[in-house]
Amino acid sequence: MALYVAPGFSRAADAHLRLALMFKARRHWGAAAVHFRRARLAPHQDATFTRLELSFHAAHLLEARGLRKAARDAYERLLKEPQLSSMLKADVCRQLGWMYHRCASLGEPAARARAAIWCLQRAVVAEPESGAGLYLLGRCFAAQGKVHDAFIAYRNSVEKSEGNADTWCSIGVLYQQQNQPMDALQAYICAVQLDKGHSAAWTNLGSLYESCSMARDAFACYNNGGARATLASAPLRQRLAFLRAHLAHAPVPSVTGKRRSLPSIEEAWNLPISAEMSSRAPKAAPPPYPGAGASTPSTPATGAGPAAPKRDEPTPLTHHQLQTLQYLQRNSHNLSPQQQALMQQLLSQYRLSQAARARAVAKNEGNCASGDSAESLAEDLLKKFSDSQPDIKKEPTTTESPLSVNNSDAVLGGRQPVVKLEPLKTDPLKPVSFHIGMSAKQIMDSCKDNAGPPTSWSVLGDGCGPPEPPGVPPPRLSAEQLAPPAPFVYVESKRDAFSPQLQDFCLKHPIAVVRGLTAALKLDLGLFSTKTLVEAWPDHAVEVRTQLMQSADENWDASGRRRVWACASHRSHTTVRKYAQYQAGSFQDSLREERERGAAPAHSAGALSDSDGRESGSGPAKRRRTARMLRFGTNVDLSDERKWRPQLTELQKLPAFARVASAANMLSHVGHVILGMNTVQLYMKVPGSRTPGHQENNNFCSININIGPGDCEWFGVPDAYWGGVRELCDRHGLSYLHGSWWPDPDELRAHGVPVYRFTQRPGDLVWVNAGCVHWVQATGWCNNIAWNVGPLTARQYSLALERYEWNKVQNFKSIVPMVHLTWNLARNIRVSDPRLHRAMRTCLLQTLRAAAGTLQTVRARGVPVRFHGRARGEASHYCGACEREVWHALLVREHERRHVVHCLACARRASPTLQGFLCLEEHHVEELSLVYDAFTLHRPAPPLHAPAALPPTPTPTPTPD
Repeated sequence: MALYVAPGFSRAADAHLRLALMFKARRHWGAAAVHFRRARLAPHQDATFTRLELSFHAAHLLEARGLRKAARDAYERLLKEPQLSSMLKADVCRQLGWMYHRCASLGEPAARARAAIWCLQRAVVAEPESGAGLYLLGRCFAAQGKVHDAFIAYRNSVEKSEGNADTWCSIGVLYQQQNQPMDALQAYICAVQLDKGHSAAWTNLGSLYESCSMARDAFACYNNGGARATLASAPLRQRLAFLRAHLAHAPVPSVTGKRRSLPSIEEAWNLPISAEMSSRAPKAAPPPYPGAGASTPSTPATGAGPAAPKRDEPTPLTHHQLQTLQYLQRNSHNLSPQQQALMQQLLSQYRLSQAARARAVAKNEGNCASGDSAESLAEDLLKKFSDSQPDIKKEPTTTESPLSVNNSDAVLGGRQPVVKLEPLKTDPLKPVSFHIGMSAKQIMDSCKDNAGPPTSWSVLGDGCGPPEPPGVPPPRLSAEQLAPPAPFVYVESKRDAFSPQLQDFCLKHPIAVVRGLTAALKLDLGLFSTKTLVEAWPDHAVEVRTQLMQSADENWDASGRRRVWACASHRSHTTVRKYAQYQAGSFQDSLREERERGAAPAHSAGALSDSDGRESGSGPAKRRRTARMLRFGTNVDLSDERKWRPQLTELQKLPAFARVASAANMLSHVGHVILGMNTVQLYMKVPGSRTPGHQENNNFCSININIGPGDCEWFGVPDAYWGGVRELCDRHGLSYLHGSWWPDPDELRAHGVPVYRFTQRPGDLVWVNAGCVHWVQATGWCNNIAWNVGPLTARQYSLALERYEWNKVQNFKSIVPMVHLTWNLARNIRVSDPRLHRAMRTCLLQTLRAAAGTLQTVRARGVPVRFHGRARGEASHYCGACEREVWHALLVREHERRHVVHCLACARRASPTLQGFLCLEEHHVEELSLVYDAFTLHRPAPPLHAPAALPPTPTPTPTPD
């Protein structure tokens, strides 16, 4: 939000870096790279990080994206920097050493092992007080079988950062490998007391118990490990299932049975440990144990154990007393009165000591140093990258570093950054009130008095804050309202097709189906068939998306085990001829499968049966066996009139509001091609082809015609509820604008969001109104054609402007240049709607004011200004750094033998004095002034006689089943 309000403010570099770190943590690599680049370009005078730290983050982004060799080269370049601080050098060496240890693509195993040890030893030398490098060094030694060296490294790591659950877990692994089960048990207990959610320690502890034939304790530990893992592994799930079945038929353990080799998990939690570990290990209450009573609530340990109890507090039970108490509890039905009294005494003492311990821990929690804990690999290294990705990352531990990517609550390295709160530096400008009643001359004079452009401006006006997604509107809808029937209309004649009531019907509903329109207008849809396309231009380019075949109301991950929103597809390219062969081959394969099955199937090809749903236990296994990939031919460009003249001419038969080019279509006034918006695109589909959920670019309306022969299934959400859809995307870790997602209709309805669902048959036209969220799946073999339209209404224009501004907040490029479009509309049309006139006039005022201020600024800094003009059909210009539209005043600088356009804010970031820039003017100021002054509200003359009766309104009909 700060970058939206004032893109050039003094802390912009910090804001971009923090955004990049957040996007990196959410695995939005592209957005993270954009913000790292902008942080690098922003001025660093007031930044709380150095450019070398920024380079480290950028190098790690390469590693996180799987570009291992590029990341290695970036780390090695950093190590050659003479100004590299010791702490940053330690971070780079740690990361580089761990990459050599984990990544097989970086060389032969022996060479990688030597390089890993060398890098990690350099990290320890550079930052001797950190335990992270010693822990990783121990891991490398252990992997090479150097047990003694590994123990020394782990011991030193514990001394540096004792609150590290990963170190204790690794110590337990070494003890277990050396056949020292009791020592391994104590180390694992230390790990899970430090971090009760440490899945690896719980799992290893379960394996230790199972090796000692203690199935009940093993099951309890495995259960803790599986429950606390984000996604339990298949072997762990299988082991849990086996032990559950085994324990269901196992006899109850006898009190007088043979002696166990290890104490139970409850006993181990309270047992005193060896002198070597006792000075470092934490003390806490036992975890929940299946089948046992409620235990004392545990308190997380953050470092060393609590201080010794005072004299007036109860003394903890000794090891012998604990064993006695446990024996008496197991035999409580056969005790003498003296033994029962002893049991009550010991039990009372135990409870008092546990309560005192809990109070001591709670008291010391605020005093425990969190620096060592924050430096632990459980917080900064392993939690983010150990399972989902084989890389380990620790952010630079500097006093100026930003928040950790892996732990948003902890500061990197545990060191709190010292941030000075300073007021923003702003130029003292005279307060001038701009309003749409001002003339162009008054605006120019006011801008001269202010001597510069506004620090921030919006096409919505000065009084409007940045747009925000709306919440789900009240009141709560009923079950019937959450599944409304799709608005449906039949067109029976050409007169119905051209009636104004048809356009009004479409504009009145979020989404609508118009059936019979193509037949009434006698459109030759065969011109868009695959056969015709191959005969006309067989080598025309087709973008292909490879997707997983699924039923329309389900979306599973690649493993087929979880329902998700993320919609995966892989991009490639082919030709019309090759895709036509695939489309025909897919149809033939389906026919052959039908014949082989004999009886007519109950479902179309690729559809999943009800037994494959969420409730079916055998569904995922069946899905993994039957799931197959499909290829969706998308974004076939039909904009070239020389190639596709017959097809484009045929579409001129449509009514004016639905045509690709029309005076009543805003997008026809852009003046240049925007592929897929004011041009036609074609989609070639097989069953299961998906267009994921989205709103149209800048919220413009769209038209989609099914060429056939198969059907398509549509889902739609009214624009008033798009904020609810975005909220659910955030919950699923997906970017609403940048991500690819396939919503769950049931989840949307449970969230109070209504969902339309209907079938588009061959020849049906689907009208998607402004802002409607929609997603589509083919249920048969078909082609579709689609384009966007912009009705000249206040609602359409306002929604487009709001999305234009929200795209700025989200750092998303607006494909429709709304400023350029608004000025063209002001030249070309007369507006009689007061709301539309007010919105357009405000946009003209704001942009004229910003352009005048920009020219004053560049002239004051001695930047040469030249008139450039605009060629016919020339595309609108966007800033090469922030991708915002740049209108009228283009700041150009040569970069890598290319002239790159910048907005004023990005040009100032690159060069505060604007040295090396040239300013190009697209229009004469006099011309803009004339257009602005001439754009007034048109008041049409009243009719001299009553208008003729209009044809009847087409009757909307509910969607047929």
